[in-house]
Amino acid sequence: MIDSHCHLDRLKLEPGQLIGDALNHAQTLGVEKFLNVSIDLHHFDQLLSTAHSDERVFASVGVHPNEMEQNEPEREQLVQLARDPKVVAIGETGLDYHYVSEGLERQRARFRTHIQAAKQAGLPLIVHTREAQEDTIATLQEQGAEQCGGVMHCFTESWEMAQQALDLGFYISFSGIITFNSAAALREVVKKVPEDRLLIETDSPYLAPVPYRGKPNQPAYLCEVAGAVAELRGWDLDEVDHRTTENFHQLFFGLVDHPGEDV
Repeated sequence: MIDSHCHLDRLKLEPGQLIGDALNHAQTLGVEKFLNVSIDLHHFDQLLSTAHSDERVFASVGVHPNEMEQNEPEREQLVQLARDPKVVAIGETGLDYHYVSEGLERQRARFRTHIQAAKQAGLPLIVHTREAQEDTIATLQEQGAEQCGGVMHCFTESWEMAQQALDLGFYISFSGIITFNSAAALREVVKKVPEDRLLIETDSPYLAPVPYRGKPNQPAYLCEVAGAVAELRGWDLDEVDHRTTENFHQLFFGLVDHPGEDV
């Protein structure tokens, strides 16, 4: 299996434990590759170093909508950083209105910059969205995000939004949230996503699945997400492994072969 979205630089490690130890533990449980996702540029060098030091790890480059950078990321800056062979995506980016109700244009402008960078770099987007369904889809449509594709990560929204994202060529990724008692509606979305557009992730160290809820998350807990998907879709774990691994490779290594021209 592949953890399609985690934050290895932010893992809550035990004293003396290294990132490699956490990855080795995950690998013993069948999690063999990891996409280490960027949320700011201040720590990008560290994130990239982790990817270069471990063949199991890949990286993205981007700035989370809620991160307060001293300088806003520029399109050419993101494109330049994305030229490293270990970088396979732009993001995470998107819109998050949960904590803020003012200054939203900064988020929207940053989101547009990331979409333009993804099109220019020929890489898929990793999209974060929270309480911003309408604006997220509208921005993706207006900016021609179907030219780069990508994934709606840690999806928690409606089936209607999932359909709109699927129509733009996006994949839908589910995290440990699908194991929460409060996520009945989301579990129905898991059942409906086409099998060739489905991904799984931990978003570790956040959002640990049941039975670890309330504890720091880690890539090893992807097995709990996979188990929940298997139960919901009537698959065995091998089918979840096969489908989501194939989808990961298609999205991040096969979907976009050439840089976008219309940016």
